[in-house]
Amino acid sequence: MDEGGTPGNADVSEFRPWNPHKAAKDIEVGDFYFKERKNYPAAAARYREALLYKPNDAVATFRLGLCLEKMDQPDEALKEYESYLKILPHGPQAEQAQKAIQRLRGTATNANPAR
Repeated sequence: MDEGGTPGNADVSEFRPWNPHKAAKDIEVGDFYFKERKNYPAAAARYREALLYKPNDAVATFRLGLCLEKMDQPDEALKEYESYLKILPHGPQAEQAQKAIQRLRGTATNANPAR
């Protein structure tokens, strides 16, 4: 409800319904851009779109981290790898994510070496 007590909000148009099939297709297209075309910005855009349709998707989160690292965005990549570990602490890419976090902590501008 808005301030006047009526239902509705201008932000509702930004809401995307949960759609795991759409998310899976976005991941598939993102993988194509990443692996076949080496077009990391396009791949990152598709992984981000997948996360709109299926928030906390571990695969999209991890692969977005990979893209951001390739695009020399260590702060953002670090956040995605950490998010992946929150979603799947013992997942299939957990070890790779942990190694990436250690590597990126040395290059990220807001890294805390005391961690």
